[in-house]
Amino acid sequence: MEVVTGNTGWIEVICGPMFSGKSEELIRRLRRAIIARKRVQVFKPAIDTRYAPDEIVSHGEQRLKAEVIAGAGEILSRLDWRTQVVGVDESNFFGMELVEVANQLADSGKQVIIAGLDTDYMGRPFHPMPELLSLAEAITKALAICVRCGNPAKHTQRLVESDELIVVGAAGMYEARCRRCFEPGVPRQEYFEFARPALRAKT
Repeated sequence: MEVVTGNTGWIEVICGPMFSGKSEELIRRLRRAIIARKRVQVFKPAIDTRYAPDEIVSHGEQRLKAEVIAGAGEILSRLDWRTQVVGVDESNFFGMELVEVANQLADSGKQVIIAGLDTDYMGRPFHPMPELLSLAEAITKALAICVRCGNPAKHTQRLVESDELIVVGAAGMYEARCRRCFEPGVPRQEYFEFARPALRAKT
């Protein structure tokens, strides 16, 4: 769903697991806004250096220039007052501050398009996405394909051992899983594969 409504501001949220096309959809909407000759500013978190330092890059290699920021508050300080559309990728890296920033932007008449994970590696709601979803005028829930069985996947499966909430990575560190195949945390079989070299080293 794409909202079209005069000069009123609003929030659009694109959510789902990794490999579901969230960044690709964000790029598509922002490019449409550019074609419509709207002033667009795009932001991405500094922590996300997987593909390019100053671009949003989808897993399908679509790219769009972006401003790199350390925190959501920088969006307001860097915003050009003439900007009509604000895009934010990897919103789950920004924390709860993004909720207030997005609300301020929408209240001031900006179209705000946000993409990010809605659940973490344990299958829990990934803040600030639940709060952003409750504020949004339009929501797109993207699904990936489960690598185990081919069914629609709504989970992001972590494959590396870590208790940290945020571990930046892509293919090889994460994969998409459906409800049935998802194992919260790190799959046991993957853990054993990682553990074997250490066990050999001790013997």
